[in-house]
This record gives sequence, C-alpha cells and structure tokens, in this order.
Amino acid sequence: METRKEVDIIKSVLGCDRNSYALLVETYKVPIFNLAYRMTGSYEDANDLSQETFVKAFENLERFDQEKKFFVWLYTIGLNIIRNHLKREQKIRSRAFPENDDLPLFDNHSNPEDALINDQRALQLNRCLHSLADPLKEAVVLRFYQDLSFEEIAEISGLSLSAAKMRAYRGLEKLRRLMEEDPVVPDKSP
Repeated sequence: METRKEVDIIKSVLGCDRNSYALLVETYKVPIFNLAYRMTGSYEDANDLSQETFVKAFENLERFDQEKKFFVWLYTIGLNIIRNHLKREQKIRSRAFPENDDLPLFDNHSNPEDALINDQRALQLNRCLHSLADPLKEAVVLRFYQDLSFEEIAEISGLSLSAAKMRAYRGLEKLRRLMEEDPVVPDKSP
C-alpha cells in the first residue's frame, strides 16, 4: 500500500472513522501472521499475536509518526509483542518445536518419495530455525521469510544497518551449520 494512502487512512481513523482501520488490517494481516508464525512455530500463537499487534497498533495510532512507513512501525510493535510472548513461554517451559501437526508441508504431486523428502527437509529447517537464539531467528525471519530490506530490519530492530546485516548472515550461517550437523534426508547421489 502506498505511504500516502496509509497516511490518509490513519488520519481518517484518528478522525473517528474507525472502520477505515480494517483496510490496514487487511493489507498487513498476512505478513504479521507469517512473522508471528515463523517466530513461534504455532498457528494458534500466531493468530493471537497478530490480533494483539493490530489492537496495540490501533490503541497507539496517535503515536505513529506519519512521516515514516506504517508497516515498519507495525512490524516493530508485532516483533516486540512476539519477543515478550517468547520470553513468557521460555519462563513457563523450555520451548519445544511442534513435530509436524502444525506445519505446512510441500505439495509435490510428481513423486511421493520426493514429497516426503521435501516435507522432512521443511520440518528439519523449521526445527533448526527455532533452535537459533531469538535475535538471530528474528533477523533470518525478517530478511529471508518476510523479505524485508536490511534498512527496514535495522529500523524495526533498532540496530545499525551493518549490525542488521551481520545478524541476518550470522543467523543464516548458524542455520546452515545446524542443517549440516543433523542431516535428516539421505543423499540421493549415486
């Protein structure tokens, strides 16, 4: 959505047309849900955290600096809510990643064996992703799953541009090493 249109919607919402907020929710509900899902590994938590993000953004909309990008502000709110959730969960129990009940699997109609291998790789990738330290996981999710620029990641995370790049690439390198250490799928080469 264009920044100018977002600002117009926000002005409308602040002017008591609260129904206009639904346009912002509709625009950003999928990216916010995906961020929450990638960070938690749970559809239920992602739904709850997404709703909490939009409620908190609505309650604080008058604080939004209309000279900046709305989605960066919204992602910052969402990421902070997710961080707090993960800290609470960590205190309650050690986080264990769900096996396969809650994960989308690849759709590969060409060959059942390939489909199974792809599904196993997806599960392995998600397990490894969730074993990363939260700051590294955040950077990997924002860059490689949410496709945000390093500038946006730096702004959302409160990091310098070089620190955002470093964190994303360190996370990616750690993820690669974890995947190599625990090969789930045998090599099919002859």
